[in-house]
Amino acid sequence: MTEQWTLAELVSEVGTRIAALPAPKNGQVRAIPDDRTIRYYATLGLLDRPDAMRGRTALYGRKHLAQVVAIKRMQTMGRSLADIQALWPTLDDQTLARMAGVALPITVGRAPQRTEFWKREPKPDPTAPPPEPVPAVSPPAMPVELRIELAPNLSLVLAMVGEHVSISPADVRAIRAAAAPLLAELAQRSLTPQPGGEP
Repeated sequence: MTEQWTLAELVSEVGTRIAALPAPKNGQVRAIPDDRTIRYYATLGLLDRPDAMRGRTALYGRKHLAQVVAIKRMQTMGRSLADIQALWPTLDDQTLARMAGVALPITVGRAPQRTEFWKREPKPDPTAPPPEPVPAVSPPAMPVELRIELAPNLSLVLAMVGEHVSISPADVRAIRAAAAPLLAELAQRSLTPQPGGEP
């Protein structure tokens, strides 16, 4: 059976998990959030919807615990809620679990992540016209630069060689998910750009 907590129980569980963390650098950030703070995180989109309802009481699970602990750990490292909001969409469950130190259950039926999507062979499109013959002598291909925004003021630049270089939205999502551990490491080391462009 999965663990489920009321909001008050979630606050208590979060307090237990982060009690050993160092005191935050920013005096405005509370080391252990209360129920009002956790509701505020939900309004910012940093907390998933409750797992279930018992009457009018919302029930929260391990992912909620991981989300709140990760937020507090990042705040302790000096990250603002705006920084965390920018990073949040790039995090997968595995990275979130590592950041929070909270084990998350494996979701049954979830598609495996394409960790090596760049090595895959494209599937032929049966409706596509046959490829044109390749000329005997081709001019050297010029590299195409693809820029993928990973977070505000932080982009990944890929230099790709080919005549018809393209990248799908699914590829962009997969690249962002694969870059989440790098973003978390940069944030932990205070190497992410600040508003205004300065690292």
